[in-house]
Amino acid sequence: MKRDIFEYYAHSIAKQFHISLDELFTQTKTSHIVDARQLLYFLCIKRNFKKSYIQTFLKEHGYTASHSTITYGIEQAEKLIQHDPDFASMIKNIQDNDN
Repeated sequence: MKRDIFEYYAHSIAKQFHISLDELFTQTKTSHIVDARQLLYFLCIKRNFKKSYIQTFLKEHGYTASHSTITYGIEQAEKLIQHDPDFASMIKNIQDNDN
């Protein structure tokens, strides 16, 4: 079940950012891809995912992230959402359609 939700979020985020799933899960530090990954972490945490689940699902896509990287990403995503209504709207739309 959690895997399905993770996959839905990953696909939705990639679509919103006009990137592929491969790009979402690359080790790049390109800002729009980093923002996308951080929003993915945020969505997962809001659905009560454990960070270890997020790590496992990321690893299945070939991406490795530490607990601290995920924690930092969530904090950054919260700032993006708080200060940019476009990000807030996008997240709300994804969350409203995740059933």
